[in-house]
Amino acid sequence: MYSEKVMDHFQNPRNVGEIENASGVGTVGNAKCGDIMRMFLDIDENGVIREAKFKTFGCGAAVATSSMATELVKGKTIQEALEVTNKAVMEALDGLPPVKVHCSLLAEEAIHAALWDYAEKNGIVIEGLKKPKADINEEEPKEVY
Repeated sequence: MYSEKVMDHFQNPRNVGEIENASGVGTVGNAKCGDIMRMFLDIDENGVIREAKFKTFGCGAAVATSSMATELVKGKTIQEALEVTNKAVMEALDGLPPVKVHCSLLAEEAIHAALWDYAEKNGIVIEGLKKPKADINEEEPKEVY
């Protein structure tokens, strides 16, 4: 069962779309479920996220977590945005069913991927930021048939 907040962000997603000439763009996916999330960030000269938008192909939980993630990073510094975890996204949505937790992981990774793109475009290192995975299942063991 989804919380009212999840349903609200799914039915009325905030910040949908693209940012032209975005400071950073990150795309991540989950090959197992087929969800794909693209996050766009507009970061000012002081390292503050002025605008965040997303485009997501996926289930209702993927749309809701994308929407909430953009709300959580807007107005934050790069370091503060880096601290937005999948747990923070889930808490802000009043929880997710266990089978949909991967959607919040996608949201966290999309933020990191957009920040990584920003860092690469600007030739900077963001302390604590690791190279994002394109597929959040990359580290899971492969099934052997």
